[in-house]
Amino acid sequence: MTVEDFDEELGGALDCEISASGGEGELYEHFRFIVDKGQQLLRVDKYLVTKLEKSSRNRIQQAADAGCILVNGKAVKSNYRVKPLDVIQIVMDRPRYELEIIAEDIPLEIVYEDDQLLVVNKPAGLVVHPGHGNYSGTLVNALAWHFRDNPDYDVSDPRLGLVHRIDKDTSGLLVVAKTPDAKTHLGRQFFNKTTKREYNALVWGVPSPLSGRIEGNIGRNPKDRLQMTVLPPDDPTGKHAVTHYEVLEDFGHVALVKCVLETGRTHQIRVHMRHIGHPLFSDARYGGDVVLRGERSGSYLKFVANCFELCPRQALHARTLGFVHPVTGEEMFFSAPIPADMQALIEKWRSYASQR
Repeated sequence: MTVEDFDEELGGALDCEISASGGEGELYEHFRFIVDKGQQLLRVDKYLVTKLEKSSRNRIQQAADAGCILVNGKAVKSNYRVKPLDVIQIVMDRPRYELEIIAEDIPLEIVYEDDQLLVVNKPAGLVVHPGHGNYSGTLVNALAWHFRDNPDYDVSDPRLGLVHRIDKDTSGLLVVAKTPDAKTHLGRQFFNKTTKREYNALVWGVPSPLSGRIEGNIGRNPKDRLQMTVLPPDDPTGKHAVTHYEVLEDFGHVALVKCVLETGRTHQIRVHMRHIGHPLFSDARYGGDVVLRGERSGSYLKFVANCFELCPRQALHARTLGFVHPVTGEEMFFSAPIPADMQALIEKWRSYASQR
């Protein structure tokens, strides 16, 4: 994508803040400009009009209103006056597609579809967006195949497509918008926290109390850039995050919990549950792939090893999704059963607990 293509791209930027708040996602840089040393004070919208020749000032103002224009790392409005050496970023809710999206015949479990949207049950192991190291074999490639005969759906158009995201090794429900208006309408529901989303997770230990609210600002872990973590309240890089949890079943050394997202930050459930001392079972990135509770007998260690083999990914499933249809106004609610690997894991722990 070139700067000349940016006017169309900005159409998707209008939802960047909304979508990023609605999924396990973050904002991605698409363009960066460093202001010249001799630059006089100038409104950022006027400055960007000179840099993005085919983008209108109105479009840039709308992107600023949506929180998609950052100066020195902070979102600014269109009347911000740029100064020499300011770093201006254009950010969106998905990685920049450097290469053409190739349609690939990857099976999709479509739960619902009409002319405005579709709901898909993503399997664990399927990356959502193409990006570094994953330029093919993603959900976006699968959508390109699914819509290959639909002239109105361009998989590269940011005004269409996935409204929120879940991690590669998390399974469960996602909604895809087939029109720009549908994406805007659905995105605002995520931003306003009116959607209904519940996750099931198997965690190490049994949280106490059995239900509660976890609040902690989430940001990149300064000691490990591959991890997110709960940061001190005064750290400006942390983003407000709230997770509600409830223990559904107590298996002794692990527990099946329900998590409801009030916000949608990168790895939020994984980070928050670890923060209170209960990492997700088999979550290698956050320390859940070792024995954290229970005995040290050989038989127990073998049992846990077998559990890891049954479900060799974080035991997390986006089970329910509810929203208002963008055109009909109908309240829609979808549920996806826990997938086989995670269900087998739960059954194994349930059997273990019943014999204790």
